[in-house]
Amino acid sequence: MEQEKIWDYFQNDDVIADTFAGARTRYIFLSRHIKPGTRVLNIGVGRGGLEAILLQKGAIVSCLDPSEKSIANLREQMGLADRAQVGYSQAMPFTDRHFEVVIMSEVIEHLADGDLRATLAEVSRVLVSGGRFIGTVPADENLLANQFMCAHCGQISHRWGHVQTFSRSSLRQRLETSFDRVELSRHFFGDAHSLNWKGRISLAIKKLLVGMGMTGSGETYFFSALKK
Repeated sequence: MEQEKIWDYFQNDDVIADTFAGARTRYIFLSRHIKPGTRVLNIGVGRGGLEAILLQKGAIVSCLDPSEKSIANLREQMGLADRAQVGYSQAMPFTDRHFEVVIMSEVIEHLADGDLRATLAEVSRVLVSGGRFIGTVPADENLLANQFMCAHCGQISHRWGHVQTFSRSSLRQRLETSFDRVELSRHFFGDAHSLNWKGRISLAIKKLLVGMGMTGSGETYFFSALKK
């Protein structure tokens, strides 16, 4: 699967609606774990929504994405210059022990096993001693539910390019191979800004139920782990 084609489309095609517009609640949640002045690396930029929030908060932001156009846009729009780099998480163009926090939100489910192992090693490499790795993944996703067959080539793919699904236990097991003090929590972020009053009530009820341990579809695991 050519993931670059998928994300060049969703991140840069101005004809389609902003696929990441509904992610603002998740971005704000993640930003609460970042203090002003923190050297933070975000891997997988979307359309730069998280970078914008972190810069406004006073973090020292770097970012990494395989899309040359996405990185060029962030360099121009946010003045990130060489702090925005084109590349892959399994071979990062950053020096050892440079960042205090690395973020991968809705990213590692796109990585096959070998790339995921290499990515976790790279995250550990670029983190300072005691640095944190935080992020999110879809919770207990049924990959088959989002598969489709391309009418042109006949290839069966996941509509978002996901190749991994994580339960709470499998996510913990993955992270504990490279990190200490792994903490996990389950959330339903939603997007209240796009809803009417009825939708906002439904969203509040859904969040309450998830907080009480009554889980369903469309939910997300948040993870936080420390460098060994």
